[in-house]
Amino acid sequence: MREDKLSPRVLGAIIATGLMSFCGVIIETAMNITFPTLMKEFSVGTATVQWMTTLYLLVVASIVPLSATLKRRFKTRDLFLVAISCFILGVVLDAVAPTFSVLLIGRGIQGVGTGIALPLMFNIILDQVPAPMIGMMMGVGTLITGVAPAIGPTFGGLVVTVMSWRYVFVFLLPLLVLALVLGMRCIQQKSPLSAATVDAPSVALIVLAFCGLIWGIAELASRFSWLALVIGGVALAVFCLRALRLKQPVIDVRLLANQRFAAHVAVFLLYQIEALGLSFLLPNYLQLVNGRTALEAGLIVLPGAALGAVLAPLSGRLYDHVGAKMPLLLGSVLDLLSLAGFATLGKALTAAGVAGLYLLFMAGIGLSMGNVMTDGLHQLAPAQQPDGNAIFNTLQQFGAALGTSLAAALVAAGQAGTTSRVVGTAVGSQHAFFLLACGSVFALVILMALFRGTKAEAASR
Repeated sequence: MREDKLSPRVLGAIIATGLMSFCGVIIETAMNITFPTLMKEFSVGTATVQWMTTLYLLVVASIVPLSATLKRRFKTRDLFLVAISCFILGVVLDAVAPTFSVLLIGRGIQGVGTGIALPLMFNIILDQVPAPMIGMMMGVGTLITGVAPAIGPTFGGLVVTVMSWRYVFVFLLPLLVLALVLGMRCIQQKSPLSAATVDAPSVALIVLAFCGLIWGIAELASRFSWLALVIGGVALAVFCLRALRLKQPVIDVRLLANQRFAAHVAVFLLYQIEALGLSFLLPNYLQLVNGRTALEAGLIVLPGAALGAVLAPLSGRLYDHVGAKMPLLLGSVLDLLSLAGFATLGKALTAAGVAGLYLLFMAGIGLSMGNVMTDGLHQLAPAQQPDGNAIFNTLQQFGAALGTSLAAALVAAGQAGTTSRVVGTAVGSQHAFFLLACGSVFALVILMALFRGTKAEAASR
């Protein structure tokens, strides 16, 4: 293979694994639009219905840490087959779910599939794409999953308005079959296998940590939420201590001793919290506060999500040419401006205001999300990159679950403080917007310190 030419089989393998991730994200964002409908059909509240997203993300976050170990031990094609089988089973189960509990079980099974497939896509890019094209193809990988938030809300709104929310799952089956065929034909084994073992106590600790932290945040109104937070925090600390002692840990937390890598990871986590927090807040705000239909809500956020998806590969190409500083700093500034606008206007947002501010936010995410991951992995040696990829993908899902849970908890608290659901949703949303804006300030400060340190290191040489 020429150094600057991408093999069609490699491209097909990226698309096959990307389609699974696409299906996972599109269900997530499409179902966010349907939450008011599900709340009525199954007689559940805001704090309960958000588990449709949170449970899925928690399962993904619990599976992704195993990606580096699974990559070393099992063939890539075998992992893909297990992943897509789980996903198809979960989709079918959700399409016929008679109760909300069954719906959650289906989402959990889908999470197993996505948790295996998502790191596969990025590992294929890192292992099999020519070095001069990695930035662009990381952007394409981000685009594959980024297109889903762009069309998910509109897709979900259209399906709910014209048919039934169950068809959100039915319509994805042909895409999953296509991914299955493409993966069987294109996925190749490039890296050698080894007898890597999975440390069961570490897996149990990370599941306990994530579940405790997310459940504690999602159920802040419960008097036992503090206990869940303590259990989650202790489990996370024990997991990290155990990982430091193991020769081949599930997640190599020692990589976070690399301060430059750790800074990229922190910024990436904050971006995920912001992005998924907004994806929960805006559709519900538009429907519960502004009285828009599910389809109208989806159409209002469509331009911003589409812009973010289109910018992802373009910003990756920009990274290949000019480096990380310009796209990351510009993207972070745009994120801060948009979230400051949401926080300021939170109680009186119009549809035009939501559309405009979300355009600004997604422009920033499109410029920075994929590039902060690419640049972070470039701070590591090639042999460390699969473990670095596992860290990024784990925190991507954990940050998404955290952002959704925080947003839902604050909205639920706002609703509990008044007899008017409209007023309560607006107040709770504004509090959530303010919290997300604070996160964007931290992200910008970290990036500015990072690049100031880079400049100082260059000057001292």
